[in-house]
Amino acid sequence: MSDIPVNTKSRPTIVIRGRGVVKGKVSGEALVTRETISGWGGINEREGTVIERRHELVGQSFSGKVLLFPGAKGSSGWSAFFHMTRLNGVSPAAMLFTRMTTKMALGAVVTRVPAMTDFDQDPFEHIQTGDWIEVDADAGEIRVTRSRPTA
Repeated sequence: MSDIPVNTKSRPTIVIRGRGVVKGKVSGEALVTRETISGWGGINEREGTVIERRHELVGQSFSGKVLLFPGAKGSSGWSAFFHMTRLNGVSPAAMLFTRMTTKMALGAVVTRVPAMTDFDQDPFEHIQTGDWIEVDADAGEIRVTRSRPTA
Protein backbone atom coordinates (compact mmCIF):
# COMPACT_ATOMS: atom_id res chain seq x y z
CA MET A 1 0.00 0.00 0.00
CA SER A 2 1.06 3.62 -0.45
CA ASP A 3 3.25 5.51 2.00
CA ILE A 4 0.82 8.43 2.23
CA PRO A 5 -0.96 8.34 5.60
CA VAL A 6 -4.66 9.07 5.56
CA ASN A 7 -6.88 9.48 8.63
CA THR A 8 -9.77 7.15 7.81
CA LYS A 9 -10.98 6.43 11.36
CA SER A 10 -13.86 8.92 11.24
CA ARG A 11 -15.07 7.96 7.76
CA PRO A 12 -16.93 4.79 6.77
CA THR A 13 -15.32 2.35 4.38
CA ILE A 14 -17.18 0.72 1.49
CA VAL A 15 -15.99 -2.68 0.27
CA ILE A 16 -16.47 -3.66 -3.38
CA ARG A 17 -15.49 -7.08 -4.64
CA GLY A 18 -14.38 -7.85 -8.18
CA ARG A 19 -12.05 -9.90 -10.30
CA GLY A 20 -8.33 -9.19 -10.39
CA VAL A 21 -6.95 -8.86 -13.91
CA VAL A 22 -3.44 -7.88 -12.84
CA LYS A 23 -2.54 -8.86 -9.29
CA GLY A 24 -1.11 -6.50 -6.70
CA LYS A 25 -1.95 -4.19 -3.82
CA VAL A 26 -1.85 -0.41 -3.85
CA SER A 27 -3.53 2.61 -2.27
CA GLY A 28 -4.17 6.00 -3.76
CA GLU A 29 -6.50 8.83 -4.60
CA ALA A 30 -9.29 8.04 -7.05
CA LEU A 31 -9.63 9.71 -10.44
CA VAL A 32 -13.04 8.88 -11.91
CA THR A 33 -14.56 9.27 -15.35
CA ARG A 34 -17.62 7.66 -16.88
CA GLU A 35 -16.06 8.20 -20.32
CA THR A 36 -13.80 5.68 -22.05
CA ILE A 37 -10.21 6.79 -22.60
CA SER A 38 -8.35 6.70 -25.90
CA GLY A 39 -4.74 5.64 -25.40
CA TRP A 40 -3.56 6.55 -28.88
CA GLY A 41 -3.97 10.32 -29.14
CA GLY A 42 -5.98 10.61 -25.92
CA ILE A 43 -3.19 10.57 -23.37
CA ASN A 44 0.24 12.11 -23.04
CA GLU A 45 2.37 9.09 -22.21
CA ARG A 46 5.32 11.24 -21.09
CA GLU A 47 3.32 13.19 -18.49
CA GLY A 48 0.49 10.80 -17.58
CA THR A 49 -2.27 13.22 -18.52
CA VAL A 50 -5.46 13.06 -20.55
CA ILE A 51 -5.10 15.21 -23.68
CA GLU A 52 -8.24 14.20 -25.58
CA ARG A 53 -9.87 17.60 -26.18
CA ARG A 54 -13.48 16.58 -25.62
CA HIS A 55 -12.81 14.33 -22.63
CA GLU A 56 -14.05 15.45 -19.21
CA LEU A 57 -10.57 14.79 -17.73
CA VAL A 58 -8.64 16.80 -20.34
CA GLY A 59 -5.54 18.28 -18.72
CA GLN A 60 -5.78 16.12 -15.60
CA SER A 61 -3.07 13.73 -14.48
CA PHE A 62 -3.77 10.07 -13.78
CA SER A 63 -0.19 9.46 -12.69
CA GLY A 64 -0.09 7.65 -9.34
CA LYS A 65 -3.89 7.64 -9.01
CA VAL A 66 -6.44 4.84 -8.94
CA LEU A 67 -8.13 5.34 -12.30
CA LEU A 68 -11.80 4.27 -12.48
CA PHE A 69 -13.18 4.33 -16.02
CA PRO A 70 -15.38 2.19 -18.27
CA GLY A 71 -12.44 1.01 -20.36
CA ALA A 72 -10.52 1.56 -23.57
CA LYS A 73 -11.62 3.09 -26.83
CA GLY A 74 -9.92 3.48 -30.16
CA SER A 75 -7.38 1.29 -31.87
CA SER A 76 -5.27 -1.52 -30.51
CA GLY A 77 -2.46 1.02 -30.07
CA TRP A 78 -4.20 1.83 -26.78
CA SER A 79 -2.09 -0.66 -24.85
CA ALA A 80 1.21 0.64 -26.25
CA PHE A 81 0.56 4.15 -24.98
CA PHE A 82 -0.38 2.98 -21.48
CA HIS A 83 2.71 0.72 -21.55
CA MET A 84 4.78 3.85 -22.24
CA THR A 85 3.31 5.55 -19.14
CA ARG A 86 4.85 2.73 -17.08
CA LEU A 87 8.23 3.10 -18.77
CA ASN A 88 8.07 6.87 -18.18
CA GLY A 89 7.08 6.46 -14.51
CA VAL A 90 3.69 8.19 -14.90
CA SER A 91 1.25 5.28 -15.01
CA PRO A 92 -1.85 5.10 -12.83
CA ALA A 93 -1.34 3.37 -9.45
CA ALA A 94 -4.18 1.00 -10.40
CA MET A 95 -6.87 0.65 -13.03
CA LEU A 96 -10.50 -0.20 -12.27
CA PHE A 97 -12.70 -0.67 -15.32
CA THR A 98 -16.21 -1.89 -15.98
CA ARG A 99 -16.00 -3.16 -19.58
CA MET A 100 -13.54 -5.93 -20.29
CA THR A 101 -12.25 -6.10 -23.84
CA THR A 102 -9.10 -7.64 -25.28
CA LYS A 103 -7.74 -4.11 -25.72
CA MET A 104 -8.38 -3.34 -22.05
CA ALA A 105 -6.91 -6.63 -20.85
CA LEU A 106 -3.71 -6.14 -22.86
CA GLY A 107 -3.41 -2.53 -21.68
CA ALA A 108 -3.75 -3.59 -18.05
CA VAL A 109 -1.16 -6.34 -18.40
CA VAL A 110 1.50 -4.21 -20.13
CA THR A 111 0.96 -1.29 -17.75
CA ARG A 112 1.74 -3.71 -14.89
CA VAL A 113 -0.38 -2.00 -12.25
CA PRO A 114 -3.07 -3.72 -10.18
CA ALA A 115 -6.22 -3.91 -12.29
CA MET A 116 -9.75 -5.11 -11.55
CA THR A 117 -13.11 -5.54 -13.26
CA ASP A 118 -16.40 -7.51 -12.88
CA PHE A 119 -17.50 -5.80 -9.67
CA ASP A 120 -20.32 -6.99 -7.41
CA GLN A 121 -21.55 -3.36 -7.18
CA ASP A 122 -21.40 -0.43 -9.57
CA PRO A 123 -18.16 1.32 -8.59
CA PHE A 124 -19.39 4.57 -10.15
CA GLU A 125 -22.13 4.66 -7.49
CA HIS A 126 -19.58 4.46 -4.67
CA ILE A 127 -16.33 6.07 -5.85
CA GLN A 128 -15.76 9.75 -6.57
CA THR A 129 -12.63 11.61 -7.60
CA GLY A 130 -10.64 12.34 -4.47
CA ASP A 131 -11.78 9.29 -2.48
CA TRP A 132 -9.04 7.13 -0.95
CA ILE A 133 -8.95 3.68 -2.55
CA GLU A 134 -7.17 0.55 -1.35
CA VAL A 135 -6.95 -1.95 -4.18
CA ASP A 136 -6.16 -5.57 -3.36
CA ALA A 137 -6.40 -7.30 -6.73
CA ASP A 138 -4.94 -10.48 -5.18
CA ALA A 139 -8.01 -10.82 -2.94
CA GLY A 140 -10.40 -9.19 -5.45
CA GLU A 141 -11.33 -6.36 -3.13
CA ILE A 142 -11.49 -2.57 -3.16
CA ARG A 143 -11.87 -0.50 0.00
CA VAL A 144 -13.27 2.98 -0.56
CA THR A 145 -12.94 5.76 2.02
CA ARG A 146 -15.10 8.74 1.07
CA SER A 147 -13.27 12.05 0.87
CA ARG A 148 -16.54 13.91 1.34
CA PRO A 149 -20.18 13.12 2.04
CA THR A 150 -22.30 12.09 -0.92
CA ALA A 151 -24.84 14.64 -2.14
